[in-house]
Amino acid sequence: MRSSWFRSAGPLGVSAGGLLVGGLAWWLGQPRLMELAWAAGTVPVLLVVAVSIVDDLRRGRTGVDIVALLSMGGALALGQYLAGIIIALMFSSGRALEEHARARARRELTALLGRAPKVATRFENGGLVQVPVDALRPGERLLIKGGEVIPVDGLVLSAEAVLDESALTGESLPVSHPRGERVRSGPVNAGPPFELRVLTSAAESTYAGVVRLVQSAQASKAPFVRMADRYALLFVPLTLVLAALAWVLSGDPVRALAVLVVATPCPLILAAPVAIVSGISRAARRGVLIKDGAALETLARARVLLFDKTGTLTTGQARLVAIEATGDAEPEALLRLSASLEQVSQHVMAGAIVSAARERGLALSLPTESAETPGAGMSGVVDGHRLKLGTHAWVEDAGPPSPWARAVLRRMGYEGCSGVFVSLDGKLAGALLLADEIRPETPRALRLLRKAGVSRLVMVSGDRAEVAGIIASALGVDGVLAERSPQEKVQAVLTERTAGVTLMVGDGINDAPALAAADLGVAMGARGSGASSEAADVVVLVDRLDRLVEALLMARRVRAIALQSVLMGMGLSLVAMGVAAVGLLGPVAGAILQEGIDAAAILNALRALRGGGLLPSHHVLPAETVARLKAEHQELRPVLEHIQSLADRLEVLEPRRQRAELLALEGLLEARLLPHERRDETELYPTLARLLGGEDPLGSMSHTHREIAHLGRLLERRVSDVSEDGPDAAEQRELRRLLYGLSAILQLHFAQEEELFEAVS
Repeated sequence: MRSSWFRSAGPLGVSAGGLLVGGLAWWLGQPRLMELAWAAGTVPVLLVVAVSIVDDLRRGRTGVDIVALLSMGGALALGQYLAGIIIALMFSSGRALEEHARARARRELTALLGRAPKVATRFENGGLVQVPVDALRPGERLLIKGGEVIPVDGLVLSAEAVLDESALTGESLPVSHPRGERVRSGPVNAGPPFELRVLTSAAESTYAGVVRLVQSAQASKAPFVRMADRYALLFVPLTLVLAALAWVLSGDPVRALAVLVVATPCPLILAAPVAIVSGISRAARRGVLIKDGAALETLARARVLLFDKTGTLTTGQARLVAIEATGDAEPEALLRLSASLEQVSQHVMAGAIVSAARERGLALSLPTESAETPGAGMSGVVDGHRLKLGTHAWVEDAGPPSPWARAVLRRMGYEGCSGVFVSLDGKLAGALLLADEIRPETPRALRLLRKAGVSRLVMVSGDRAEVAGIIASALGVDGVLAERSPQEKVQAVLTERTAGVTLMVGDGINDAPALAAADLGVAMGARGSGASSEAADVVVLVDRLDRLVEALLMARRVRAIALQSVLMGMGLSLVAMGVAAVGLLGPVAGAILQEGIDAAAILNALRALRGGGLLPSHHVLPAETVARLKAEHQELRPVLEHIQSLADRLEVLEPRRQRAELLALEGLLEARLLPHERRDETELYPTLARLLGGEDPLGSMSHTHREIAHLGRLLERRVSDVSEDGPDAAEQRELRRLLYGLSAILQLHFAQEEELFEAVS
C-alpha cells in the first residue's frame, strides 16, 4: 500500500509542491530559490523513472519511459527548470490518474474479496457454535442467518432458501431454491434463516475459486502494455533521431529538449492499460470474470467458437417436454399422480417430474407402498390408484409393445429424449417424455456471435450422435462432433485453431483439457465444475450464454478504444515533435501541450468503463416483469399440452366424449389462452416495440397473434356444428387438422416470445 502511494501520489505531491514553491519564489523575485525548488521537484520523479527503467531491464523488458527520463535530465542539464518540473508533474499526474482509474475499475472485483466470510454457524452437540470457515467439512449442518454470505457450497435442508446472487451474477432479483437443491457459496441470504448441509470445504467452494480468479485478474499485466512496448521500439528511436537532427541542424540543444518534451509518451504508458482494466471491470459487473488483460485481447480477436452441448448450449438438466396419454387419461392428472409417487424416488428423472408438477401448481399426494427397482422403475399407491413408473419393458411386464407404445418409442428415438412410461391400475396410461432442452437464449446468442464477426461455430459433445445432431440442426451450427472423449475434444480444438483464434466454451470436468488447449477457454461457471473454471481464461458466472456475447462485444470495443488512445496520442505527439524541431515550440510550451495530449488519451481510454452491452439499460424490461411473463407462459403450458393430447386421442374416444372434450377445450381457450394473446398484443407488444426500436419490430409476431385468433375462431365454428352424437369421420379429420395446426403455431409462438423475453431481460 505504501509502495503504491510512493509510485503514484508521492511523486505527484513532490512535483506539484516544487512547482508551487518555485512559482511563489518567482512572484517574490527570488530566481535562485525558484530554480532550486523546480529542480528539487524534478529530481525525485526522475529517480523514480530511472528505478522503473532499471527494473524493466532486469526483467528483460524495454519501454518508453526512457524518453521521459531524457526529457527531465536534459531540462536539468540545460537549466530549463520550469520545463523539467512541468514534465515531472505531467508524468506523475498521469501515473496518479492511471492508479485512480485502476482503483475505480477494480471496485467490483475487490468487493468480492471483502465479502468472503470468515466464520460460519454450525450445529454441534444439539446447539449452535461459531467456527472458522476453513474448519468446515462435507456433511456438516450449518445455519445461514438472514444477510449472511453462504460460506461453502451446500444442499438446502429447509423448505426454501431465498438468495441474493447479484454480487456473483449481476442479477438483481432474489432467487428461490427449494429443499434438496444445491447452492453455491458467495450469494447472500435474502430471506429467513435456513439450514445447509456442507458439500465442499471452503478451499474447494465456488466462491473460493472466484476469489482466486479475481486475484489472478488483479495481478495481471494488460497485453497492450506489451503492445505499447512494441510501438516504443519504433517511437523511441524516431524521437531520438528527430531530437538529434534538430540539435545538429540548428546548433541549439534546447530544440532537442523541446522534441523530447513533447514526445514523452504517456498515451503509450498509461492509456492502453487503463482501457484494458476498465473493460475487465465492466465485464465483471455483467457476471463475466476475465482473468487477465491477455484473455480480454484474445476474446476480442475470436473467430472460431467450439461449444460443449450439455450445460452450455442446453440447460444440462432434464425437463418434461411432453405428456403422451392413452385412452381416457388426462395429461395433467397423469402428471400429478406420477409426480406424487416420484417424490420418494432417488432417480435422476424424479426431480424433473416433481418440478414440472409443482410449476403447474398441482397438489401432490403422499404415496404409500412405494418400492423402487434400480434400473427399472418404481411402484406404489397414490389416491387409491396403483402406479408403475419406469421403462416400457418393466411397466408392461416385458410384454410386446402395443402400436401406441411403439409410436412413443419411435418418437423418443427420433427426438433424442427419454421416457418414463406410466401404468395406472395395471393398464398402460401414458408416458412422460423428458429431454435436455436448448437454453432459451442460445439461438439468439449464436446469431449475435455471427453478427459480431465469429465465422465458425462448432458443437463438440460426448453425447450420442443422434442426440447431438438434433440439437445441432436446431441451432444451425457449422459443424457437430459427437461422442468425443476429453482427449478427442482437445484434438478438435487443436484442429480448429488453424482457422483462427479459437474459443472453447464448456462447463464439465471433461471439458477442462479442451478449455486449456484453446486460445481462450470459457467456462460456464454458474453450474459448471471447479476444474473447468480453473482451466478457463474467462468464467461466465451467470447461467446465460448471451453474457458471453456481451463480453465479446465489450472486449472488441475495449481493444478498439485502447488502440485508438495509443494511436491518437502518438499521432498528436509526432505533430508536436515536428513543430518543436523547427523551433516553433519551446520546452515549457511543449510540456503544457503534451499534458493536454496525455489527458485526452487517458480520458478517451476511460470510455471503456461505459457501454458495450447488448442493450442500453433503458432498453431492458424490469426483472420482475420478465419473471411475470415467463410465469404466465408456464401457467399456459398445460393448455398447449391439452390441445396436442386431444388431437392425438380424438380418434380413440367415443363420439359423444369427443364432443364433450372439444367443448371443454373450446371453453379453456376462450377463458385462458385467447385473452392472454389479446393482452400481449394490446399491452405488452407496444412496450416491447418501443424498447426494440425500428418501424415495426414485432410485425411478424403480431401476424402470429392474428393467425392464432383465426384458428381459434375456426375451431369454435367447427365444434359448434358438431351434433350431440359427436363428429363424423370427415369432421373428425378436419378437427384434428385444426388442433394440430393450433398446437404447432402456439408452440412456435411461445418459443419466439420466450427468446424475446431473454433478449430484453
